[in-house]
Amino acid sequence: MENEEDPVKKQQIVDARARNISHNVRCLECGSQSIEESQADIAVLLRKLIRDEIKSGKSDKDIYKKLENEYGETILYAPKFDWQTAALWLSPLLIAGAAGGIWAYGRHRQRTNVHLLALNLTRGIPLTPREKEAMLEILTPPPSQGILPSSPWWTRWLPK
Repeated sequence: MENEEDPVKKQQIVDARARNISHNVRCLECGSQSIEESQADIAVLLRKLIRDEIKSGKSDKDIYKKLENEYGETILYAPKFDWQTAALWLSPLLIAGAAGGIWAYGRHRQRTNVHLLALNLTRGIPLTPREKEAMLEILTPPPSQGILPSSPWWTRWLPK
């Protein structure tokens, strides 16, 4: 009984490994599907090649390496991280960092300007017309709309 289960278990392991590898390999003909999902001729051949390589005792890394060497790096869904692909992998972080830096600089500059204006006022240094305008804009509350809180919501959009 044990001898009969061994080939079945081995075949199940081979199938599971082959499916796992096939999900991570792009179909060369379709491009948007893995070879596991694709029914293209090349996908069928690659699935057979993967199963043959597993049966010959090769590891998953060896199989990925062989596919990459034969068909190029684009066959894998997750390209390796190296100097050539570093910009691709790090570009989201660089863009987010630059956006955060610009936002932080703007906030810092806005606060600094207000503090400098207030400091100049306390020192008795006269403000320029532009500084007076900026100070009034910051310190003046927004004008009320003249809408009573008890009025219906739709009256806000009526012309006056």
